[in-house]
Amino acid sequence: MQQVDGERIDWFAERFERIAGNVEKVIQGKRAVINQVLMCLFAEGHVLVEDVPGVGKTALAKSLARSIDCTFNRIQFTPDLLPSDVTGVSVWDRQRSDFQFKPGAIFANIVVGDEINRASPKTQAALLEAMEERQVTVDGTTHILAEPFMVVATQNPLEHEGTYPLPEAQLDRFMMRVKVGYPDRAKELEMLETHAYRSTYHELQPVVGAEDVNIMIDIARQIHVDASVKAYIIDVVGATRGHGEVLLGGSPRSALYIQRAGRARAALDGRPYVTPDDVKAIALPILEHRMVLRPEAHMRGLRVQEVVDSVLRSLAVPSATRLAT
Repeated sequence: MQQVDGERIDWFAERFERIAGNVEKVIQGKRAVINQVLMCLFAEGHVLVEDVPGVGKTALAKSLARSIDCTFNRIQFTPDLLPSDVTGVSVWDRQRSDFQFKPGAIFANIVVGDEINRASPKTQAALLEAMEERQVTVDGTTHILAEPFMVVATQNPLEHEGTYPLPEAQLDRFMMRVKVGYPDRAKELEMLETHAYRSTYHELQPVVGAEDVNIMIDIARQIHVDASVKAYIIDVVGATRGHGEVLLGGSPRSALYIQRAGRARAALDGRPYVTPDDVKAIALPILEHRMVLRPEAHMRGLRVQEVVDSVLRSLAVPSATRLAT
């Protein structure tokens, strides 16, 4: 594949900054989180936003969708939500004497799945199948989802009553799991001023189009990844599987996702190549929700973040002399 030129990378970085700055008008002081979500978008992944109520999980997803001139649907997951509500259903048309397909909420460029762990496993599976295949099959007919396509799902990690936690196999479909976190004191004071009467979300206007996003995805695909960086990615993921405190390590899909997200991060930074620092920066949000610690490690209070940090410290980092070639 031909390496992307600097002018296109600058174009990518300018529009990335345009979207991130627009979202930050609503989600203040969380640029790192916004950047992670955008990296997922341009790396053709999906993101799970998990945090306590009231920190702006849904607002983050909706602000991203509003910043792009594209189609957007929001699905409020509840226990009685049916798979057909997500994927669509064939309805008999008396005038045509034939079944007509009525698309479900999944048919949009950006889909916000609010409180995904409140839906039944069957409904969750319908959403996650569409995420993986980027298509929906109803009554034997396959319907392709339009590009770009991204699912931003949210869930509350504290409430367990009436929820259906996503199993490891389904969590693996999400490129990243991110946490918004509380704003610092200065940003929270600023929020009281800017959101005093109504949310700034209502004032957002699109700053790029859907076609711009497709071009940015294509640019990210062309970012160079040296063989030594690919080997480093494999070593990082492999080390999580062989770690003595880990019951389930990173999957092969996680290695692919690190490479894709690394390309998006390099383009954001104005580089036509991925560095080990890109890998280190995105390793935790990609690996954390895929790893399961051994019970005895949990009893000692060990966290997955500490394991990932120790893995990154223990591995030799490739030389930077030939990464751009």
